[in-house]
Amino acid sequence: MQPPPETRRDAAENAQWSSIGGEKVILLSASTWGSITMATPLLAHLGSAHLVSMVFSRVLIGLLQGVYFPALTSLLSQRVRESERAFTYSTVGAGSQFGTLVTGVMGSLLLDWCGWQSVFYFSGGLTLLWVCYVYRYLLNEKDLILALGVLAQGLPVARPSRVPWRQLFRKPSVWAAVCSQLSSACSFFILLSWLPTFFKETFPHSKGWVFNVVPWLVAIPASLFSGFLSDHLISHGYGTITVRKSMQVMGLGLSSVFALCLGHTSSFLKAVVFASASIGLQTFNHSGISVNIQDLAPSCAGFLFGVANTAGALAGVVGVCLGGYLIEATGSWTCVFNLVAVISNLGLGTFLVFGKAQRVDLSPAHEDL
Repeated sequence: MQPPPETRRDAAENAQWSSIGGEKVILLSASTWGSITMATPLLAHLGSAHLVSMVFSRVLIGLLQGVYFPALTSLLSQRVRESERAFTYSTVGAGSQFGTLVTGVMGSLLLDWCGWQSVFYFSGGLTLLWVCYVYRYLLNEKDLILALGVLAQGLPVARPSRVPWRQLFRKPSVWAAVCSQLSSACSFFILLSWLPTFFKETFPHSKGWVFNVVPWLVAIPASLFSGFLSDHLISHGYGTITVRKSMQVMGLGLSSVFALCLGHTSSFLKAVVFASASIGLQTFNHSGISVNIQDLAPSCAGFLFGVANTAGALAGVVGVCLGGYLIEATGSWTCVFNLVAVISNLGLGTFLVFGKAQRVDLSPAHEDL
């Protein structure tokens, strides 16, 4: 008996990972950018070529990190069941938040104690330690040697199947996912970039470690809880798309309400609470739109997430610049938080109207619509 069409299709589409593998892509990219980060202080002392080498190293790190989350998304879509994806992805998100928190706290201390070079040594070394852990528990030496050999040849062992571009981007649910991811990333980058300045200007006598640490500390359990709640609801019979949309209501809708409150308080304590609630609730996006991409196209989730994440990063740059312009033009932080609310709710509204959880990467004859 032949396997069902969708199984055969997944096997064909996932051939792109058979030559190297998602785990090995993650390991190789992380080990390379970790090494480059540790070498950054050395690159700064290359004489007249230091500027070119520094720019090239940062571009290379961006490219290497660019394949990390698409590879992770593809890996999870292939190996994790639908009812467990949210918690798995949220755990990864919580780990990322924890790494950011540790690096931020230790980076600030090292900057004062040992100079700026120590920050690069620490963050690069932390990345390489994580790579050692992945190598120890997910890979063996034979796997890694094979992966390096494939990369050295410059050609994959198996010919990758073509991504169904037209089929994917004819679906409103795909555009809704991209739009929602764009909105969540843009809102996140605006808050990430401007919250420290907001606290410093609005509450000049406040302690920096409070507003730089507490919101991100809250984000870790919030991310884990969102994943647990999402998978729990799905396992108890709630529709997948209903749960995904509920997570987005929290991640984009309710988080923007707390962002708006930031512009209307004169209390430092309330501001920290509002900022923590907004950042913490944004982690619910890990259980909403981030795993919805895996629902829509598990056979090419890495590609689709890469498109959505790239759009989100570009939108984040524009959003941060626009936020800075509004601050200069109006002198009011309320405009920045209003901008966050508008962007978040545009993405939320689009996802609520057009979002779906049915697969769109199958041939028309086998789509479950």
